[in-house]
Amino acid sequence: MEPLRYTIQTRLGERMVSMNSTLVETVSINYEDFNESFLTCGTCLCVYDGNEHTPKLLQCSHTVCLHCLTRIAANHTRDTNSFRCPICRELINIPRGGVSALPPSFLVNQLLDLMSRQRREVIPKCSVHINQELLFCETCDTVFCTLCTGGSHNDGTNSCEHTIIPFSIAIKRMSEILLYKANECISKLTQAQEGVARELQRLDAARDACLDKVNLTFQKIQAMIDKRKQEMVDAVQAAAAEKRKVLEEQHSLIESEKNKVEQECQGLQYQVEVRNITQRIESLSEKLDTASTLGEPRENAFLTCDFNHNESIQNIEKSMAELGKVRTSTTFPSLCTAKLTGNTIAGIESTASLSTVDYHGEPRRSGGDPITAEVLPVTTNATSDETPISLPVRITDSDDGIYKIHFRAPKAGRYGITVSVFDRLIKDMPLYFDVTEHNNPVQVYGTRGSGKDEFMQPVGVAIDDTDQLVYVLDTGNSRIKVLTPELEFVKHITNEGLNGRSCTGIAVSSNGLVIVNWRTKAITEMDTSGETLKTFTYNAFQEPIDVAVDKNYGHILVADNGMSCVYVFDSEGKILFQVGKKGTFKLISSVTVGPTGEIIVADTRIRIFSGKGDFIEVISDETRGKGRYGGVIVDTENRILASRSEQRGKNYLHILSRVDSKINNVIDSNESKLKRPSGIAVTSDNHVIVVDLGARPTACISSTSCDIFSIHY
Repeated sequence: MEPLRYTIQTRLGERMVSMNSTLVETVSINYEDFNESFLTCGTCLCVYDGNEHTPKLLQCSHTVCLHCLTRIAANHTRDTNSFRCPICRELINIPRGGVSALPPSFLVNQLLDLMSRQRREVIPKCSVHINQELLFCETCDTVFCTLCTGGSHNDGTNSCEHTIIPFSIAIKRMSEILLYKANECISKLTQAQEGVARELQRLDAARDACLDKVNLTFQKIQAMIDKRKQEMVDAVQAAAAEKRKVLEEQHSLIESEKNKVEQECQGLQYQVEVRNITQRIESLSEKLDTASTLGEPRENAFLTCDFNHNESIQNIEKSMAELGKVRTSTTFPSLCTAKLTGNTIAGIESTASLSTVDYHGEPRRSGGDPITAEVLPVTTNATSDETPISLPVRITDSDDGIYKIHFRAPKAGRYGITVSVFDRLIKDMPLYFDVTEHNNPVQVYGTRGSGKDEFMQPVGVAIDDTDQLVYVLDTGNSRIKVLTPELEFVKHITNEGLNGRSCTGIAVSSNGLVIVNWRTKAITEMDTSGETLKTFTYNAFQEPIDVAVDKNYGHILVADNGMSCVYVFDSEGKILFQVGKKGTFKLISSVTVGPTGEIIVADTRIRIFSGKGDFIEVISDETRGKGRYGGVIVDTENRILASRSEQRGKNYLHILSRVDSKINNVIDSNESKLKRPSGIAVTSDNHVIVVDLGARPTACISSTSCDIFSIHY
């Protein structure tokens, strides 16, 4: 076949020389070669068309007809929802609408259109200048021909800034763009339709579950009613049977006596002996007396069933009216938002706050929505085969449209949280955040000196559980500073037991405060106004340095470094027993009492004894370095918090668990390094108060969040 040659020529070069446009390019091609190279599917060798063999553009930039793609997808996708390009073998993901939703090949479609137009010679003409081909300016969005053009299109200076193409090509391009947009819109509408259909299915399932629950509940109620009904029926039958038994026995007795009398009267008219007649008369007189006693029923027929003796009917009616509640929600998940509250610190419980709104964006004022959340570490190593493990989460409902999601990141790094309502993701999910290993003070109080907000050698601190007031033993000023839970000054307490600048321990008792003075070797109990309640000492004291109170029994514990033991006294100061002896401890730094009466002693390690002084265990996290513990305290969850100082100025707080070592943690106070931490105390709002003797340039106390795992103080 003789090659059919076409000349593809940009017509603007001949007709718009005055417009200085970029124009003429003439190419000679073989029609059959052109069709085979550009307009034929390389898989089935069929010519592309607008029907079964529609050209589709793959993600690898190759073009394959729809017929071949449908066949390949049907044979190879299985559960992967993808297939490999038949030309380059690259993996191709199938969109939600199937292979038909893949974008059309614009280039092939344009070539098809060009070849079709060249064959048909259908070119839009100007309605005014019939022989002039219509042109289209993409810059001005204007249709014109070379004769009726005006404005900037006649200006040789500005015309080069305009993009001008034949109107037929513009129509084709816009049609393809329109088709692409339409397909994209249809795809999104299909997704939306599928989402609504799924929600309808879930609604039907929820309705059926609710109906099953209603039926089951009322079946139980009906069973209870039937049971009570049968009990009442049985009670009526039993009461009636008991009465019937008594009356029937009396009835039988009367019948028996009646028969006896009738027998006595038989043959009486034939009796002629007066003696026999007299005897029978006496016998009948006796029976007559007996008949008089049987004349009244021994039981009565009264039997009634009373349901008004109490308010049971009214209570049942009220309970039935209040029984059950159909609860729905107007929460619109895609408008709900979540955010992290505060810093997220490794080993410390963090919280994300979820705020729910309705379809109109108005905040919800009630709770009860089913909330799910997942927190995962972000994997940066793409080659890692390890599957990230989601962290345990705890969700609390504030019942005001706000939900709190609590979790604990075990180590520093980047994490992501996804939150769903009704199993539908909320806005801007997942939410990514960074977890730091540093736990910094949230508040620092005090300077060196003797003023209202100043300290001079603060060595101990105690907190009253009833009002959360903070009592700081300011030894250098021979006083106790009282602070609010927000670390605001309240007052100073002075007492003769505080004199000598030698008090080293403080504790809260049921009557007030207890202090120990190592110089005078005296234990003083005072009320919160500073009045002395009692003072006692013990002849074995050598260097008493700390004191604790067991509020369960009123026992007073005194740690003595000189005797290397802990003395236990009753509330009146009478010695009960001692824990340890010479050599048991190495320079005791602190003593405290656990929630169940355990005696906890800190030196280089932390040792636990029973309330009677029997050794239980040694507990500490890492004690390989040379160092010692300072203050020690136990929270209500039996977790031990202790300050620790090691060589080279390393000071921190330990959080130790007797139950789960995984929640052991270190508070480093990174931005406000601890210098010489001594006394510590825990508050009821998840904070620990630390007294630091060596803080520079000031002596201070700092409040650092020590909320760990999923447990609150």
